[in-house]
Amino acid sequence: MSAAGTATGMRPRRTMLYVSADIERHLEKSLTLAADCLIFDLHEAVAATAKAWARDTLAKVLRQGGFRGQELVVRVNAPETPWFVDDLRVAAGLPIDAVVLTGLESRDGVLAALAALDAAGGGHLPIMLMIESPRAVLESPAMAAASDRVCALIVSNANLMVSMRLPETAERMGLLASLSMVVLAARAAGISCVDGAHLDVTDARGCEYACRQSRDFGFDGKAVIHPVQLAYTNDAFTPKPKDVDKKRAVVAAMERARSEGRPYALMDGKLLQPSVYEAAKRCLAMAEAIEQRAQQFGGS
Repeated sequence: MSAAGTATGMRPRRTMLYVSADIERHLEKSLTLAADCLIFDLHEAVAATAKAWARDTLAKVLRQGGFRGQELVVRVNAPETPWFVDDLRVAAGLPIDAVVLTGLESRDGVLAALAALDAAGGGHLPIMLMIESPRAVLESPAMAAASDRVCALIVSNANLMVSMRLPETAERMGLLASLSMVVLAARAAGISCVDGAHLDVTDARGCEYACRQSRDFGFDGKAVIHPVQLAYTNDAFTPKPKDVDKKRAVVAAMERARSEGRPYALMDGKLLQPSVYEAAKRCLAMAEAIEQRAQQFGGS
């Protein structure tokens, strides 16, 4: 299994890169890529005739090791498919950090899929849930809270837009209510939430805009479908030096106030409340965790 986190206890999920499990050179290339998380895809990226080959190829590469601290997860096929149980059985025996479950739309569905994972020998593995339909969005609070093994919600923008009959627009106006609900569901459950991928890999400006939009909505990161998107997606979800300096000043001011018996502090004419203090500490912990990730890639 890859490193389960950092010394701060935080797990950056700024970038989740999908990697086709049936293409060995892509799997081997992913060892070198500065994604926070690698999603090895047995599902949509693999043709029906190549499912068994993909499982074997993935197992071969993962057992060779050599990854550089990326969170390693496997996205399996949906429970109603003929590949689900075999996918779980293989995933349960691999050195990975989590399994991504697809096609689920209810708490009962999550619990049934977890039971299948346990039966396949994967009782030790956390799960991430794809949110890819209107019903899944509406049921996301119950799904996120279904088990303490649920560690993240991941939006599938493409599937959600199709099922909602939405046009493709840069602003994603039709998705905004759904995205907000997913963030609320994840935060209520105390877990991560990751926005879906920007599908046009030639559109750097559009991807950067979507990343900033995702960040402002409260997402922890964004799915990525090509390595070319990694640099600016990582950057969008990395606290900037001036923000880190400000958070340090907030922490210092609040800790000074507390040492003097005051629950609040003033900084630059603004009242600092305990919630601001907690948010500042969380930002600093994430910045430290991200710095540790950078060091695993030679400071890149």
